[in-house]
Amino acid sequence: MDYATLKLIWWGLVLFMLVGFVVLDGFDLGVAMLLPLMGKDDEERRLVINSVGPVWEGNQVWIIAGAGALFAAWPLVYAAAFSVLYVPMVVLLFGLFLRPVGFDYRSKLGDAAWRRWWDRALVVGGLLPTLVLGATLALVMQGLPFRFDSALRLHYGPFVLHGAFIAAVTATALALVLLHGASFLHGKVAGEPARRARAAAIGLGPVATSLYLLAGWLLLAVPGYNLGEELATTSALSPLAKTVSLHPDGWYANYLASPLLWLVPVAGALLPLASALAAACGRARLGLLASGGACVAMLTSVAIALFPFVLPSSLDPASSLTLWDATSSAKTLGVMLGIVLVLMPINLGYTVWVYRVVRGRLDRAHIRRSGHQLY
Repeated sequence: MDYATLKLIWWGLVLFMLVGFVVLDGFDLGVAMLLPLMGKDDEERRLVINSVGPVWEGNQVWIIAGAGALFAAWPLVYAAAFSVLYVPMVVLLFGLFLRPVGFDYRSKLGDAAWRRWWDRALVVGGLLPTLVLGATLALVMQGLPFRFDSALRLHYGPFVLHGAFIAAVTATALALVLLHGASFLHGKVAGEPARRARAAAIGLGPVATSLYLLAGWLLLAVPGYNLGEELATTSALSPLAKTVSLHPDGWYANYLASPLLWLVPVAGALLPLASALAAACGRARLGLLASGGACVAMLTSVAIALFPFVLPSSLDPASSLTLWDATSSAKTLGVMLGIVLVLMPINLGYTVWVYRVVRGRLDRAHIRRSGHQLY
């Protein structure tokens, strides 16, 4: 397998892992944020929490796999992104840390105040990662303030922020994750929480679509980049061995060059509406598939817009990292691909098996019957 093909495969694999995290852990985050709205008493809140109890830990592994893949396949991207976004990443980790302790400690005591504070921790643990990841996606599309010198040392500068665009993307991420969580709860729990989740999904679908379209419109004001020449994709490249110019069509250039690609953002706009319609018709499983599909379509639409760029630089466009010049060596990519080909089917098979084992709705009777074995 040649080096260029390996680079393309790893672009697809990193995207797959990030999408896997948003689809699988997205509804966990949404359920956590919806906890005080879906559960009006302690028993209902335990019902909501235990709807994701058997799967949230496995779902969160996807972000660890994605970060590990990023480090192995795109070390320069890992170095630049995690350095520039150090503070947001710390906030993200703080939110993710709150989740396991919230799940594990919430029901250790029967005191109402104790449980109320851990419920709040779970809400924050769902809200912070969602806001940080949404804002990070917007920041990447507008470019991060880094540059490489001739020795490939990183230097940083001030952010130039497109506030309206960042707000729109962050709000879209929040609405989408809430929709995904509500769609999951609609099909997973019984009684009043399910009815509340159904109502939430019906309302959140149009909101997610509207915010996505608004973000797309505001993207017109964000400069897009263009490679100045054809890169030698089959060899190892320095990030500085290219010229980058601003593209007159912004980040829509790839869509204008290949009109069939418009099907992806169109799906991203329509699927939240389909999820809301499915909820209105009482088709909970179909609604969850649609909200998950919306996650896939929206993230993929961003990846297509950026291609072949992975991490644009607002400080020095020529220092922007692409999938062609930010990768590890051919040997590293080949070895890592072999590991992925062994472990990924195991991970996917285990995930499918777990969801099959825990399928079915939860109700109050289950919480009362298995109270000491649950969160």
